Amino acid sequence: MDELIFYPPAITHQHQWYRFITCGFIHADIMHLAFNMYAFYMFGEAIESFFATIFGDRGKPLFLLLYISSLVVCLLPTYFKNADNYSYRSLGASGAVSAVVFAFVFLAPTQPLGLIFIPIEFPAFIFGIIYLGISAYLSRNSHSRINHSAHFWGAVYGIVFLIITSRFLSTFNPINHFINEVSGYFR
Repeated sequence: MDELIFYPPAITHQHQWYRFITCGFIHADIMHLAFNMYAFYMFGEAIESFFATIFGDRGKPLFLLLYISSLVVCLLPTYFKNADNYSYRSLGASGAVSAVVFAFVFLAPTQPLGLIFIPIEFPAFIFGIIYLGISAYLSRNSHSRINHSAHFWGAVYGIVFLIITSRFLSTFNPINHFINEVSGYFR
């Protein structure tokens, strides 16, 4: 675990850039892994299908690129904040899973979503706003061992990735789609 975990000083001083990726394949315990993989399973299949519809044969490779690149991108703010922090470590795939979830939120904004332990469902776009707000707040104010910054930036990256890839690799306009879906929800 010590060789794979996201440890910013090892990246800064020993150029162990691989840690941006490898930390996404290790988890603190079985519940951490189970929760991430459950969310990935629940949303990954839908995003893979959406990507196949939007991008055709490029859909599956782009889905894989979204996931792998989000492992790196979601940790960049954490890296810059902790480049010389010898007591900081992070692990897990939560930021990458957030990217997949938020690609789904952007593509299916009116789909009802809920949390496992709370039986209330919200449209995905409301869930997304709440999730981003809580993640932003906790990334600044929490003293827990959870990297809320990775959750926030992974979510943002999932949307940005979708917008950029759609712009250059398809005729689909995800921004217009999102706006039309949300405005249709209120009619």
